[in-house]
Amino acid sequence: MNSEFIKSRRLRVGISILIAAAALFIITGQVRRIRDSKETVLTLGVFSDSYWGVQSGYANKIIDDAISRFEAEHPDVKVQYESGIMKTDYSEWLSEQMMKGTEPDVFFVPEADFSTFAQINALKNLNELIREDDSFNPDTFYRTAYEYGKFGGKQYALPIECAPNMMFVNKTILDREKIDLPAEDWTWDDFYRICRIVTRDTDGTGIIDQFGTVNYSWIDAFDANGVELFDETGKSCDFTVREIGDAIAFLEKLSALGSGNSLSERNFSQGNVVFQPMLFSEYRAYKSQEMSFKKYSGFEWDCVTMPAGPSGDNYSRLDTLSIAMSENTTQKEMAWEFMKLLTTDPQIQSEIFEYSAGISVLPEVTQSEETRRRITQSTGAEFNLDILESAMEKSVTRTRFRGFDNAQEEVGLAVRSILESNSNIQMEQIIWNRTINNYLKYMQQRQ
Repeated sequence: MNSEFIKSRRLRVGISILIAAAALFIITGQVRRIRDSKETVLTLGVFSDSYWGVQSGYANKIIDDAISRFEAEHPDVKVQYESGIMKTDYSEWLSEQMMKGTEPDVFFVPEADFSTFAQINALKNLNELIREDDSFNPDTFYRTAYEYGKFGGKQYALPIECAPNMMFVNKTILDREKIDLPAEDWTWDDFYRICRIVTRDTDGTGIIDQFGTVNYSWIDAFDANGVELFDETGKSCDFTVREIGDAIAFLEKLSALGSGNSLSERNFSQGNVVFQPMLFSEYRAYKSQEMSFKKYSGFEWDCVTMPAGPSGDNYSRLDTLSIAMSENTTQKEMAWEFMKLLTTDPQIQSEIFEYSAGISVLPEVTQSEETRRRITQSTGAEFNLDILESAMEKSVTRTRFRGFDNAQEEVGLAVRSILESNSNIQMEQIIWNRTINNYLKYMQQRQ
């Protein structure tokens, strides 16, 4: 066998090996593509900073842990989200994605956009999914937190975490004035009495330097007195009811105590004011040992329920972060399963007390001894969960309709005008009732 023949044979064998390798590579690639084509990609819309405006370094920790759990339980699913979107930019980013038809399958819903998104059918109606899922029980959630995701009788979102509005109290001033901390069922009468006692000149200069309250708004007063401002559609408002008149009269009394002083949150943080309404998330943030030196550090302070009006109760406005599904998603089943994991799983929900400033939307988590331990550990003080539970049980949420923010601004303008005019409140209510309803009619015509 000559050398030329051997070379030729080796060449043919080499070519055959190359052809076989190429064929194997192509087949392997085809198998990989087939396998990859079976992988479901679920996209999320989230922002990268805190919903509560308090940075902790764990902005996406809960989401990432939920994704890890979900992908482990669903090996053929990959969950992805775009990182780096800040809360201030998120609403605009999400709206742009919707206009392009590239919105995520599941996404956080900004409060200001909820009713608009629901009205333009950008959100999936979850009623059918809820009705057909025996493993899902709406009673698992705090009632108000769950109802936060409703619009027009349909459930469009599920709550992730929430925080009720509560009354922060400067205990140092109360102790100095020999006044007890208000009880859970305190009223406007109690509120006013304490404010009247503490509002005074403490250093003999002839100038009032200690005050009763700051930032107690007309919204707080309306909530406390059981006011239902708008109907469900946002087409009408009865501004003439007695509950509104009583709330405005109470605000007028409170304002008179301050003798025209213009106060801000800074006055409370400096220790010169007894009461200020704030979200419970702020209590958690600034009671934490690592941040307590930054704010409210010169006095002892705590929080109680909001005071009750004569026609209402100790109601607290609830702020809720919710999550919804895109109407256009092609991954309805997987999107629903992920939403349930994030909102109803006790392990994931318990992380809210470790990595966020809000509270869990599940009573079984929020009321647990583990939660009590975590709050006590982070704030450095024994916390009475009964106060929080009372606030949650009596929490309220606002009527949802398109253009609500503008309508609320119109009511705020009316209240401020009445308080500044010193005229007959009932007559002013009648005048402003016509103005507000004309505005609502105008807004309806523009939509």
